[in-house]
Amino acid sequence: MPADAEGGERDSRTDREHGFGRRETPEARADRRWAEMLQEVRVTQTGAQILFGFLLSVASTSRFAQLDGCDKALYATTVLLGALATGALVAPVSLHRMLAGHRRKPELVTMTGGRLVVVAWRSWPPPIVCAVLLPLRVALGGAWAWGLAAAVLA
Repeated sequence: MPADAEGGERDSRTDREHGFGRRETPEARADRRWAEMLQEVRVTQTGAQILFGFLLSVASTSRFAQLDGCDKALYATTVLLGALATGALVAPVSLHRMLAGHRRKPELVTMTGGRLVVVAWRSWPPPIVCAVLLPLRVALGGAWAWGLAAAVLA
C-alpha cells in the first residue's frame, strides 16, 4: 500500500470500493465519519430536547388534572419513549467521552454511527406521534386525533 504523508499506510482500495475517491488513513476516515455523525446528531438532539422539555412541562399545567386515565397513560408513555430516544441521542457523545484517548475511534464510530444513532433515529417516531396524539385527543376527540396522528406517522 502507498504511504501517506505521515508515513502510515493508506487503504485506498477500500475508498475506491465504496466510491469515495478519498485517500485517507483509517484514523482520518474515523475522524471524518465521527465529525459527520456528531453534526447529524446535534441537529436531531436539539429537536429532541425541545420536545422532551415541552413534554415535561405539560404535567405542571392546570389542564393536566382534567385529563382522563387514557390520556394520562398516553402522556406517561410519551414521556418514557421521549426519555429513551433522548438518551439514545446523548449516548454517542457520552461513549466518546468514556473512550477518548484509548485509540479506539474506528470501533467507536462503527458502534455509535452504525448502531446507537440508528436506534435513536428509529426510536423518535413513536414519541413524536404520541406527542401529536395527546393534544389532538384533548382538542378534537378520539377518532380525528388517531387519524391525524397516524397521518403524521405516514
